Amino acid sequence: MTLQEIKAAVDAGNRVYWVNRGYMVTRDDLGQYLIIFTRNGSAIGLTIRDCTRLNGNPDEFFVGESAEFCHEIL
Repeated sequence: MTLQEIKAAVDAGNRVYWVNRGYMVTRDDLGQYLIIFTRNGSAIGLTIRDCTRLNGNPDEFFVGESAEFCHEIL
């Protein structure tokens, strides 16, 4: 996925993951796109400091179920 595709999917309410479902892409209240490790809440930016290159390979990102319809069991 491209950077623009990832941002559009997150903004549309889709769950976007990096490598596996343990790493979810989200947008915070400040408008920053982050990759969150779901087990402990650790986060890195979706991009490196230049805001154009992904922190990961584009082919490692994928869309999961819509956030509205995904129910996680803890």
